[in-house]
Amino acid sequence: MELTAPRSGGFQAAGAIWKSPFLVLFLSVLLFSILPAVGALAGVRHFTFLYEAPTSPPGSIELENTVTWRHGPNWNDVFMREELEIGITDRFQLGIYPLDWSHRSNDGLHYDGGAVEAIYNLSNPVIDPVGISLYQEIAAGRRHFESESKLIAQKNFGRWILDYNATLEAEWEDRHLEEETGEFQQALGASYEISPRLSVGVEFLQEFVFPDWRDNEKIRNVFIGPNVSYRRNQWFVTATALAQATDTEDEPNFQLRTIFGVGF
Repeated sequence: MELTAPRSGGFQAAGAIWKSPFLVLFLSVLLFSILPAVGALAGVRHFTFLYEAPTSPPGSIELENTVTWRHGPNWNDVFMREELEIGITDRFQLGIYPLDWSHRSNDGLHYDGGAVEAIYNLSNPVIDPVGISLYQEIAAGRRHFESESKLIAQKNFGRWILDYNATLEAEWEDRHLEEETGEFQQALGASYEISPRLSVGVEFLQEFVFPDWRDNEKIRNVFIGPNVSYRRNQWFVTATALAQATDTEDEPNFQLRTIFGVGF
């Protein structure tokens, strides 16, 4: 799910410490730089805007913190998610998001609600012709409900990982959830393992936005940029920087997303 909670609604927390989105980002980085000493890693994310086909081993538990900074003309927004990722079987993974927060330049800090996701793996990206997984997420908050369905396809070639996500989102907002928006997104990613600890790559996103499920406005967004992933024993950190290749006024010109993961 993209970290783009609605600008209206939610629980607003006032306080000078939250006035700067850069301070929020710094505090999240500082917090999760301390955690790696406490767990055993269940999985590694090579991308931040794409999901990968393999699921977590059964019985594994992982805590992931995602921070996204979105920069546009005269505005900066920060989105934060906390996920508890649980391996249920060798093919089924459950994710719980109890804390989704956002800080917008024009609206302050908000608690945006929570979400639940499920991923079911159908095939392996190493031994099968292609690795396939199905993803479903349901998110809800005050004046906000969203469903996100995803097809994940991945293939590993030695040190290379090639990844593709096709996503369909349906979102309802406002007081009676009468404002509807649909979105179809395609995402491509490639990652190369330089060493067992370090990978670098690139991510590409293409979005088709349908206000009220209509295509009258022809809204198309494209983002592209590099990523880097580092892992060590019980933890990993992955970061992606995306620039907008189109010229959509309400979309960010630049996005930076970082995921910190620690296993238990």
